[in-house]
Amino acid sequence: MLSPFGPPIDLSDLSNFVHVDPRPRRSAFCGRVSTKDQQNPSSSIPRQVVLAAQRLGEGEEFTGYFWDVESGMLPPESRGLGPQEMYDALRVPTPRDGGLQDLLDRVELLGVTHVLAERSDRVARAMLTSLTVEHELHKAGVEVVYANEPVGGTESGRLRTRRYGQVEAEVYRTVMLEMSTGGQIQHALGGHNHGHPPYPYIAVVDENAPPPSRGRFGETRPKKKLVRHPDNRRFEATRELCRLRREEHLKAADIIAILSADPERYPIEGRWTHNRVEGLIGNPKLAGYQVYNRKASRTGLPGYSRWNPISKWVWSPEPVHEAVVSLEQWKQAQEVTAGLRAGPEDGPLLRIRAAARQRGLTVTEINSTGSHTQYRIGTRQVVLPTPIPDAVAQHFIEDWESTP
Repeated sequence: MLSPFGPPIDLSDLSNFVHVDPRPRRSAFCGRVSTKDQQNPSSSIPRQVVLAAQRLGEGEEFTGYFWDVESGMLPPESRGLGPQEMYDALRVPTPRDGGLQDLLDRVELLGVTHVLAERSDRVARAMLTSLTVEHELHKAGVEVVYANEPVGGTESGRLRTRRYGQVEAEVYRTVMLEMSTGGQIQHALGGHNHGHPPYPYIAVVDENAPPPSRGRFGETRPKKKLVRHPDNRRFEATRELCRLRREEHLKAADIIAILSADPERYPIEGRWTHNRVEGLIGNPKLAGYQVYNRKASRTGLPGYSRWNPISKWVWSPEPVHEAVVSLEQWKQAQEVTAGLRAGPEDGPLLRIRAAARQRGLTVTEINSTGSHTQYRIGTRQVVLPTPIPDAVAQHFIEDWESTP
């Protein structure tokens, strides 16, 4: 922008009167819709292009079109991972040269000088993500322009408008997450199933649930509950699988060998695997409860979910379907699993804790010197070496077992 306070004589013929960018102006379009089901990409993306194109230079056309059908809550590296066949099936008339991450990777190669979008939440709903994208583009000498921002005025005014818009996008994101999570919690509290039914169950429509309503995106999915699978062998196979872990302390490989040796008694599509066995043993739905929020799927890593601590799980207040094992049996299996997974230093202590719980006792650490640790076990206080030798742990367990 030229200074409004010009020189007293005409200096426009000097070579450095204005700063000339040696690069020709080349603008790329950036767009996004959240989902292919709840929004219509074939109309939304072209509409965004029309609005963003209003900020093109005279006679200029977009040098590339980069858009995603992804949640605005995802970081760039998790965008655009859907197969090209999915994008082709959407029949969006706007060409697609890639997604947001492709734009960031190729902006210098393409000589892009400006990235144009309808508004900031088309880049991301999380303010940190949109700021990071703007920062990376700025380092490459690329200006980000949003069509809903005013033209002219002060830089502070433009920046204020942009930041307000980004804050608004993140607040909207948080509100939507709160509403969605609240709905999912009520779904679980009502005894209705999330996701694929576990091996010994099938999901059926709950005839007693309120009928599906029709919202702005069409009819909502019916609520489903779990019932016993028609093949009763699945129920018995799951019960035996849990018993092998709980009572015989078998690892997944040993359990797989037992189940695979008798396919008539323990039927399975395909084959028994480590993930199937451990997933069933760790699934609290086997105890008859509906449980939500066991996993955090949005971790920023594609295809990766993280287990939430049990304290964050949402349980139905009472059993809502037929149980394979009791809740106490499920808990015991988890304690055995923890012991099997523990390293050599933690294993003996976990075994002592498990044996103490069976007698209604708790093991509490009082203090430690590094080489020894003082514990309170019930009403007794004991000092044990750190780490606890297997022989010492076995002595404690045998002592409890021999006590009437």
